[in-house]
Amino acid sequence: MSDVAPAWIAVDWGTSNLRAWAIAGDGQVLAEAVSDEGMGKLSREGFEPALLRLIGPWLAGKAPVVACGMVGSRQGWCEAPYRTVPCTPLDIAGQVMAPTTDPRLRVSIAPGLKQTSPADVMRGEETQIAGALRLLPGYDGVLCLPGTHSKWVHISAGEVVSFQTFMTGEMFALLSEASVLRHGMQGEGWNDAAFDAAVSDALSRPERLGARLFSLRAEGLIAGLSPQAARARLSGLLIGTELAAAKPYWLGQRVTLIGAEKLSAAYARALELQGIEAHRLNATDCTLAGLASLFPQTEGAR
Repeated sequence: MSDVAPAWIAVDWGTSNLRAWAIAGDGQVLAEAVSDEGMGKLSREGFEPALLRLIGPWLAGKAPVVACGMVGSRQGWCEAPYRTVPCTPLDIAGQVMAPTTDPRLRVSIAPGLKQTSPADVMRGEETQIAGALRLLPGYDGVLCLPGTHSKWVHISAGEVVSFQTFMTGEMFALLSEASVLRHGMQGEGWNDAAFDAAVSDALSRPERLGARLFSLRAEGLIAGLSPQAARARLSGLLIGTELAAAKPYWLGQRVTLIGAEKLSAAYARALELQGIEAHRLNATDCTLAGLASLFPQTEGAR
């Protein structure tokens, strides 16, 4: 990687992982690097060394770094205060410069977004939203960002009007790995029919979620429910319950999904069952497009 000479460096720094891309002046990705030194593993003093370990060979030309994600949280390298919606997803002037000791480093951090009522926050997703709006000029509608904490976002006139977060991904992980349901969910198998039925069940009777969850355990014990069907039904129940609560966002709206391929496919399938054909965007493409919109400020500040 030592011969890479980027114009700037894009960084997505989450709780678990750190990802960086060396970007040429024309926007081409020259190189990519990943480490497991996420925000959750670092003290405040550990961020600069962790970044240098990953991108040090790219810094011969003192390329500026534009970062998003949990690196800007209260527990991160340097807090980038939330901006309040309604507002544009990103603001060049809102970036915060991280304190550095290495003279080759100049790191700016994008702030997250907050909503006062009902209380909600996002950090990292705002950059993907900004990227999506660059990839889909003039977009008005709803963005759904499936993940550990899924986001439903109302977009109008280039602004985030409102958003709502659901802990669906985290609930799936906890229930499938740390609850009594784990005994019947070994492996990574899947059953589309079980998923579809569970989505429909949850949408029609979301108040029955708790009972439907325990039935997965009971059916595994007395009716031979397979692990593949159990995993798919658990996912369908949780996503279906999320869709029931988020119906004001997606019903009759233009919907675009931003996320990992497998998870976005599950949400697209669930929405299709309700007559909604969702467009899909790659999360990395959106992240890089969003960070690129912040590069001029960093370049001009040098």
